[in-house]
Amino acid sequence: MLVLSRQSDETIIIGDNIRITIVEVRGDKVRIGIDAPRDVTVHRQEIYDAIRRDAEAAAVRPI
Repeated sequence: MLVLSRQSDETIIIGDNIRITIVEVRGDKVRIGIDAPRDVTVHRQEIYDAIRRDAEAAAVRPI
């Protein structure tokens, strides 16, 4: 894992077309903005995990 320090309004570039910008730092919370192509899905970890669980459950259900 790469760990970077950034301040508000600073950006991290991933590849050629994904930009992550620190929007605000307030206490122990950080707000980020993500600019990515439409074909790149972006989810919070808990949402991604729920999607995977649902897909796995659907795959094992008998037809």
